[in-house]
Amino acid sequence: MTARTSTTTLPEGDEKRVAVEAMFDRIAPTYDRTNRVISLGLDQRWRRRAIAALDAPPGARILDVGCGTGDLCRELVRHDLRALGVDRSAGMLAAARVDAPLVRADAERLPFPDAAFDGVITAFTLRNVVDLDAMLRDCVRLLVRGGRFVALDTAVPERLVWRAGNAVWFRGVVPLLGRVLAREADAYRYLPRSTAYLPPSAALTASLEDLGLVEVRHETMTGGSVQLLAGVRR
Repeated sequence: MTARTSTTTLPEGDEKRVAVEAMFDRIAPTYDRTNRVISLGLDQRWRRRAIAALDAPPGARILDVGCGTGDLCRELVRHDLRALGVDRSAGMLAAARVDAPLVRADAERLPFPDAAFDGVITAFTLRNVVDLDAMLRDCVRLLVRGGRFVALDTAVPERLVWRAGNAVWFRGVVPLLGRVLAREADAYRYLPRSTAYLPPSAALTASLEDLGLVEVRHETMTGGSVQLLAGVRR
């Protein structure tokens, strides 16, 4: 897949893997609170919409890839779903407070057998892995037939007015908030820029279809600043 914009100023390969893990370890203690502020409280609404896209019955086995501090796992449990979270960052897992089992593992090499889950969900993780194709392939591998894959991530708005507002907020205000709330301006400068790692939406949906998903759909929220991908394993 081809990235939307150049990532020459962003880390690549093993350098990215090490840098991203260390960054999330550092910001873990203040991550939830800072997220609420920089998303203006909308992050919880985005997660609920992603869970609705799973269309999973009560008791379904759901894997949360890149679970971080367990925000999405907590919401899954509230929806009577059997959640299991996985994340590479030990700091994030240590800061988690959730009634669901958590496993430390790489999103590109998930340590579970084929068809182990009724649904796989991930929030704001796609742009932080090194090999996105490997992550998507593993997520699909873990689905039962008829199981759904759902992903949330950032996006660049298409409409000029939303794009300008997005740039002002996420590239200007968010690093300042990160400095105040988390004492981590660098991390919250990286996170908005990391959207550049993501391929265009058409390439993402095509990749999911190539991996065997059907009913693949792509939609945006908050003026195009957040995207949701979903598909069903045939």
